[in-house]
Parts: sequence; structure tokens; C-alpha cells
Amino acid sequence: MRFAALACIVFASSLLSAQSPERVTLEGNDVAIYNLVGRLRVEGGGGSTVMVEVTKVGRDASRLKLETGQIRGRMALRIRYPDNRIVYSDASWNGRTNFNIADDGTWGDDQHGGGDRRRIEVSSRGDGLDAHADLHVIVPQGKTLILRQGVGETTIDNIDGKLSVTVSASRVRVSHVRGSLQLDAGSGGVELTDITGDLSLDCGSGGTMLDGVRGGSLTMDIGSGSLRGRNVDVSQLTADVGSGGVRLSAVKSPRIHLESGSGGADLELLTSPTDVSIEAGSGGVTLRMPASSSASVDVETGSGGVDSDFDVKLSRIEEHALHGTIGSGKGRIKIEAGSGHVRLMRN
Repeated sequence: MRFAALACIVFASSLLSAQSPERVTLEGNDVAIYNLVGRLRVEGGGGSTVMVEVTKVGRDASRLKLETGQIRGRMALRIRYPDNRIVYSDASWNGRTNFNIADDGTWGDDQHGGGDRRRIEVSSRGDGLDAHADLHVIVPQGKTLILRQGVGETTIDNIDGKLSVTVSASRVRVSHVRGSLQLDAGSGGVELTDITGDLSLDCGSGGTMLDGVRGGSLTMDIGSGSLRGRNVDVSQLTADVGSGGVRLSAVKSPRIHLESGSGGADLELLTSPTDVSIEAGSGGVTLRMPASSSASVDVETGSGGVDSDFDVKLSRIEEHALHGTIGSGKGRIKIEAGSGHVRLMRN
């Protein structure tokens, strides 16, 4: 009973530390939002302006300032943090990270935001400013939206427009986006569901999961953590994974290039290959294709063998290599594996 009462007291205290939400309207077709700490929820809505509901939370919440105005040709909202050290205790994040903030309150825009920069540290423990801002953003159709989110869970759903998103730490979930999405996630992992249009993903660590990406080009650069996906139908697919391996199923794309430093690669195609290139440092490669597939085949392995469910007309015989054609040889398959087995399999 004592522990239950203590939990109630802590919960009540957290409620009291949250201020009443403030609403901000951002005019124009091109807007930006910058926040270092807190939860970010973005969803589609009606109207003609981007609406942001800001809830300041924490013992020092009143010290946070909201600033709006034109930044580099677009209307921007910036959450200003007055101290150089911020404490953020949240079940979704445990760690420490640093940010270099420009004089205008922006960050994550590469060379933009001139003048002196201030270094801010965010930590899950210790002393510092006990304040963060939770944001709920409503985005009408057709907007261009730049989001710079530091630490805190990020959820984006049902957007029709152009998105550029940078998140430093914590999990990112994006679903039902039509238009284009450029996502740079530092750590915490990424889940992408039902994305239509061009997609560019740069993920430092934590792994990536895809389910339903279609329409445009798909480019992924993942430092560490596995890449898993299914139901991909794009004009071009490029993926570079440092470690963790690749497993993609139910893929349709005329041009595919996969690189995996370690962990191997497993790719299932629903259509006959047109131009497929796979490089794996270690872990082996499995390529699954329709029985009717035809392509020229060049496979090389540093160690391990090559197995094929398909009849291959050999053009050249080498140790740990396979060179020839499947069927009419219309498409192209090139596989290089540093170690591990290579398998060409029928679906």
C-alpha cells in the first residue's frame, strides 16, 4: 500500500508540473519546427495552416520560451531552452547527447544558422534544467514541413506533403505518408509503414523496419542494426547497412543495389530481376526469385559455395564463383560475398 501511495504521489506531481497547452499557428506552405526535448506527435488535418499544441512539462517548465518568425524564408517555431544542461527522465530514453544550437534557435540544418553556437547537453540523469516540451502538430494537405526533434519519441501519421525530419535519439514511427519523406535518425530505431513517394533514410543505430513502401525511389543508409522489410514496390532501391544484415521480402523494383558490411543479405523478388547488385562482407547472401526469372549471373565468394535452384548455363568456371545465364539472360545479377554461402532460390 505504501508503494502504491508513493506511485500516486509521483504521478500527481508529474501532472502538476505540466502547464496548460499553448497553441501556435504557422502560416505558409513551408514551415519548420525545432524542439530539443519531449514527445512529438504529427498528424494530418484540415484547414490551411499548421497548428502546433505545445505542452511545457517539468519543474522548470515556465522558463521555456516559444519563438515564431521567418527563418530562411519559412515560418518557424523554436522552443528555447535557457540552460546548457537539460535533464529528461522518460521511460523511452536513457542516455546522454549534445546539440550545437545556432543564435536563431535552429539546429540540424547543416551549414545554416550562422553566428556563435551554443552547446547544450541533454541527459537522463543528474542536475540541470528540468523542462521539456511535448508537441502535437496538425498538418494540412500539401505542406512542406521541416521537423528537428532532439530527444523523445516521434510519431508521424497520415501526412500528405513533403517531410524533412531529423531526430537525434529515441524511437521514430512513421505511417501513412504520401508525398516525400527524408528522415535522419541518430539512434533508437525506425518503423516505417505505408509510405508512398520518394523515401530517403539515414539511420545511425537501432535497426529499421519497413512495411509497405511504394511509388518512388528508396534510399537507405544504416550504420548499425538490422534492416527488415516487406511489401516494397519502388522505381529504385538502394541500401547500405554497416552491420546487422538485410532481410527484404515481397520486393518489386527494376534496379536494386544492396550492401551489407556484416550480417548477410536475404532478398525476395516478386518479379524477374532487371538489375540486381548485392555486396556482403560476411554472412552470406540468399536471393529468391520467381521460377520464370532470366538473367546473366556473376557470383563471387571469398569462402563458401554457391547453390542454385535454377539451371545455369555456365560461361566461365572458377573456384568459389559462378558465371553464366539463367533462361534468356535478359536481366542482370551480380553478387559478391566476402564469406558465407550464396544461394539462388525459387520462390
